[in-house]
Amino acid sequence: MITGNGNKDLARQVGRILKTKIQETAGRFADGETRIRIPDNIRRRDVFVVQPSSPPVNNNLAELKFMLDAARRSSASEITAIVPYFGYARQDRKDRSRVPISAALVAREIEAAGADRIVTLDLHSEPEEGFVNIPWDNLHASIAVLPVLKNHFSNDNLVVASPDKGGMTRATAYAKRLQSQGVAMVFKQRDVDVANKSEALGMIGDVEGKEVLLVDDMIDTAGTIVNATDMLIERGAKSVSVAATHGLFSNPAIERINASKINTVFVTDSIKLNPKAKKYPKIQVISIAPLLAEAIKRIYVGESLSDIIQ
Repeated sequence: MITGNGNKDLARQVGRILKTKIQETAGRFADGETRIRIPDNIRRRDVFVVQPSSPPVNNNLAELKFMLDAARRSSASEITAIVPYFGYARQDRKDRSRVPISAALVAREIEAAGADRIVTLDLHSEPEEGFVNIPWDNLHASIAVLPVLKNHFSNDNLVVASPDKGGMTRATAYAKRLQSQGVAMVFKQRDVDVANKSEALGMIGDVEGKEVLLVDDMIDTAGTIVNATDMLIERGAKSVSVAATHGLFSNPAIERINASKINTVFVTDSIKLNPKAKKYPKIQVISIAPLLAEAIKRIYVGESLSDIIQ
């Protein structure tokens, strides 16, 4: 296993679970260029490169591609890119004129750099797996998150909600496994001309007097979840908590969450947590290291991943 600067703590946790040495490879030249060197021999070894392309997105993505290239040029047998957070995933289609499909380009670059397989966690859009001609396994954080949520909520007064139409499949899956009393959906309108700007317009579902769990794939500036929370409280929800896989917490997310009516925010450690987020008791972190370790073990020995993908 090798890693860059994307999320060393997560890579080290995975290494400890698998009792495998983690080779840390990334440095910088004086002018800021990324410098990659794999310390030990990896000839004819199966190599797993653990590196989310989280903020700073372009730096971490460059490190990922350089590590893949270094592994390929070092005669690795098979190279798997473990990318817990896949940057640019939101740019997965042409939603207006004269824009790129950045997610497709990034995926092809990872393939071209030397990856034989890609493993991600809760992609923003699962059709992205078709952007490349190599195996792409998209794991679901719910395997790690659901046990924590089951201990936190009583299912006899719980409703699971999605902050938009695109997240209804996820919300329905969580509702089924948590045996909640129903599913709700907030309608939002996004401004395609302004990044990270959306507005809650209405909702479907009965949340009167209910504990609501709002589920999403990521929290960036927290505008979506805070607006959805306001709508849910307005419609009579007793309380609102949030479960999201990727905690980006870009400014002003922490301030928005702290000032909001959200009770608790559950996120995984797929991304190195913003230091400010660690100071707020509303935010609870669930580790996905055991899930990644299990996936790596199964890939290495040739076992099926079906039950941690479906």
